[in-house]
Amino acid sequence: MSKVIEILNGKHSPFASFELVPPLKGSDASKLYASIEPLMQFCPPFINVTCHRDEVEYCANPDGTYTRMTLSKRPGTIAIVAAVMMKYKVEMVPHVICGGASSSKIESELIDLHFLGIHNIMALRGDAVTGQRYFQPEPDGFTHANELVGMIQDLNHGRYLDPTVRNGLSTDFCVGVAGYPEKHYEATNMENDIQNLKRKVEAGADYIITQMFFDNQCYYDFVRQCREAGITVPILPGLKPISTLRQLELLPRSFHIDIPQTLVDELRKARTPEAVYQVGIEWCIAQSRDLLTNGAPAIHYYTMAKTDNICQIVSKSF
Repeated sequence: MSKVIEILNGKHSPFASFELVPPLKGSDASKLYASIEPLMQFCPPFINVTCHRDEVEYCANPDGTYTRMTLSKRPGTIAIVAAVMMKYKVEMVPHVICGGASSSKIESELIDLHFLGIHNIMALRGDAVTGQRYFQPEPDGFTHANELVGMIQDLNHGRYLDPTVRNGLSTDFCVGVAGYPEKHYEATNMENDIQNLKRKVEAGADYIITQMFFDNQCYYDFVRQCREAGITVPILPGLKPISTLRQLELLPRSFHIDIPQTLVDELRKARTPEAVYQVGIEWCIAQSRDLLTNGAPAIHYYTMAKTDNICQIVSKSF
């Protein structure tokens, strides 16, 4: 088994990696495999799997009152990565999030992953739940991702939350974290956001994968600012092709990113959904080629469990 940082340090040619979303509850593994199968032709060194915290819904009762229910909409990430590892010999990178879990619950999840032979983690804070304006940690949970990275590194040195554990087994996790070329929406400014990222690296992060962006200059400026701040770990650009006109509204709202006016104009000129889809593919191909020309070590593609456009992009970019 290889760590992502070892793959990055050992690869002499850029490569594509992918991120998958677990299928909705009620689906079987065949749908997951169907989304992975086309990607395997590109021999990805690793595949990420997102983690989704439980959602809160209020269900109406016959008497007019409402009952608060906590629902899990997707299977657990651990089960997904274990299933994929069994079927495909590829490194899996599960996302581990602070949101919705105590530190002890997260530690238990990490121990389970270690027992499964998984040595790569993407450490994220996670988003606020629906109805919360700002992220709120669980009691005895983590407020920031750097705290989660710190706990992972403690486990790597055999230090557990339970002080009675003596000579605990040391884990061997490689840790990735998120970076935001257009600034995390909660950060005061870009400089403040870079310092937050530096804290994650100083806590033990091995590499960074960026949030999606549609203007490559945002990535180049971000890398420069990181280097100037003393961040030296690899920074992988993350890309997602636009596939529908509705995403012109949804993506900026959900991910707090800008979409270049040139791309907006091209998408709005498209006459059919198929034409919109193709504009998104062509833009992402142009982004990919430019990034590779300018020295990106790899490109991480957000598939959203749909891979036809991703396959077209990768086949024409690498």
